[in-house]
Amino acid sequence: MDLTGLKVMVIDDSNTIRRSAEIFLGQAGCQVLLAEDGFDALSKITDHHPDVIFVDIMMPRLDGYQTCALIKKNTRLAATPVIMLSSKDGLFDRARGRMVGSDEYLTKPFTKDSLLKAVATHAPRQAS
Repeated sequence: MDLTGLKVMVIDDSNTIRRSAEIFLGQAGCQVLLAEDGFDALSKITDHHPDVIFVDIMMPRLDGYQTCALIKKNTRLAATPVIMLSSKDGLFDRARGRMVGSDEYLTKPFTKDSLLKAVATHAPRQAS
């Protein structure tokens, strides 16, 4: 799976999750941007325009739902795929994620394959 050059942002307050995502995505050739919470992420998103964004639901200050809603409300960012990350695999969480505009829902702990598959599915197709 060649994801070379894709900019992928991972927003999670867990250092472990950020590190493993960074390693998996880095090995696939992605350019990885990391943020610890929604506030930290929003300025970076505006600066770097990632191709795909992963956002953890449970975070201090600004949670994943609020972060996703803010991204989707911004006309310049609305088309950016947002994939929710959660350790809870509940129907309610999935539905709430869809309501704020998320494109997919990934349960933690994720595997390298599930992470890369999500990027490949949602990444804008590069003109070859």
